Amino acid sequence: MATSTHAGRLEAGAQVFARIVVGIDGSQQALEAARQAALLQDVNGRLTLFSAWDMTPILAGGAEIPYDLDDVLQRATAEKALLAARAYVASYTAATGKLMRGAPVEQLLQEIHRDQDTLIAVGSSGTGRLFGIIEGAVATEIVHRAPCSVLVARPVDSGFPHSIVVGVDGSVESACAYATASYLAARFDAELHAVVARGGKVVNEQLVAMITAGDHADSRERPAEALVTASKAADLVLVGSRGMHGLRALGSVSERVAHTAACSTLLVREPIWQRVALELARYRTPVAAAETERGA
Repeated sequence: MATSTHAGRLEAGAQVFARIVVGIDGSQQALEAARQAALLQDVNGRLTLFSAWDMTPILAGGAEIPYDLDDVLQRATAEKALLAARAYVASYTAATGKLMRGAPVEQLLQEIHRDQDTLIAVGSSGTGRLFGIIEGAVATEIVHRAPCSVLVARPVDSGFPHSIVVGVDGSVESACAYATASYLAARFDAELHAVVARGGKVVNEQLVAMITAGDHADSRERPAEALVTASKAADLVLVGSRGMHGLRALGSVSERVAHTAACSTLLVREPIWQRVALELARYRTPVAAAETERGA
């Protein structure tokens, strides 16, 4: 039974890396996000590198067309960034490149829904949470609004991932994060460290024990602070996420960790379409059984 449960967890973790899209903007941060996504991509998975250019009006004097209003130049710049990214990950995987016109965040979100992606990867802008929200940083917007798991990539030495941290509090979301972390640890022969934060929050001991089988470290810090502290000795930290929006997201553990961790952060979210498919399956099972009984 234990072996079956373990295999089920690994299978659930693998689903996160089935269909990955990476936001490409020509920065080194985006290239690092693409590299980490290529490494994490499942053996039978798919990696899409996505670039968008936007016509944003600006105030400028002189007779020349401002850069932000030069459609041809904008498109050429986006194409160049996309080609560079594909070349950057060529040794890992044959990525698909996509180019669209429009606001990057909106186009990325539309792409996720179109392809029903399971993970989006973006480079860390290096801005804090509040400043990132004010300036509309792509990473901040994606963390808030993506309907699937999110990887916020930060620079890392070779061997990624070799040390993985995952937060566990007994919730369904943390169980999914632990399953994903277990899958990565088994696949990359990486160290796995589960952290249970007990500062300011009541933890369900029974559920935590069921998730980690008792193999975890306790911290007296609050959840976000405990994971940020643990991230200093890791190269990937995972946290379960409900995908909250607006002001509620400002105080969420996943959002705070994504912007302040010392290493790459993976927010594990169940995509909307997977939940819908599950609900449909639950509905169809009794209906099918009833039809079979009537036919008999």
